[in-house]
Amino acid sequence: MRERGFRQIQMWVPDTRTEEFRREARRQALAVAASDRAGDDQEFIEQISEDWPE
Repeated sequence: MRERGFRQIQMWVPDTRTEEFRREARRQALAVAASDRAGDDQEFIEQISEDWPE
């Protein structure tokens, strides 16, 4: 890959297997669903998802 112009990096991401992550994800999802702008948020997700490669 280096020969093709790429370099390796290391990235730290949250551990999605933890209970703490699940609680926080649920809290945020419920906050978005209860928002008076939930429709706008969902419309945005749908728009960007159309162009997302599968």
